[in-house]
Amino acid sequence: MRIRPAAPVELAALQDIERAAGAPFRAVGMVEIAEDEPLASAVLERYRRAGHAWVAVDGADRPVAYLIGEPVDGAFHVEQVSVHPRAARRGVGRALLDHAAVRGRAEGLAGLTLTTFTEVPWNAPYYTRLGFRTLPEAELTPGLRAIRAAEAEHGLDRWPRVCMGRD
Repeated sequence: MRIRPAAPVELAALQDIERAAGAPFRAVGMVEIAEDEPLASAVLERYRRAGHAWVAVDGADRPVAYLIGEPVDGAFHVEQVSVHPRAARRGVGRALLDHAAVRGRAEGLAGLTLTTFTEVPWNAPYYTRLGFRTLPEAELTPGLRAIRAAEAEHGLDRWPRVCMGRD
């Protein structure tokens, strides 16, 4: 598996990966998440242009997973990491997170942060296995508080969510 920057022509493929990665949410009663539209191409392009959009590719150099994020209050905040179900359970998500951590360190950032659902096995429990910890309210930075507020406005707080971090 190889990780490289996302190319402009791959943005639609990233949206397809997001749709496919969202499908398993149906099985845990989160139909609205499964049916949520992926980020718009213009948003993905903003991350790509900033140098914060990476893809994991198969042997034919086709994306099977992606990660986007940006610096938030001294850490690299993972906005989205999605793995196509065909590539799941092979360490692809872990490799993308590790890649983001290396890139973040190169930019002088102290670690990774993300927000996630607490009760979905491939969300908070997965990130805990990868060395993330739940950030208590007192440790949330202004940027993380703003992200959580935007998520709440989008209706994501219908299910329990947390901020997590990894040094």
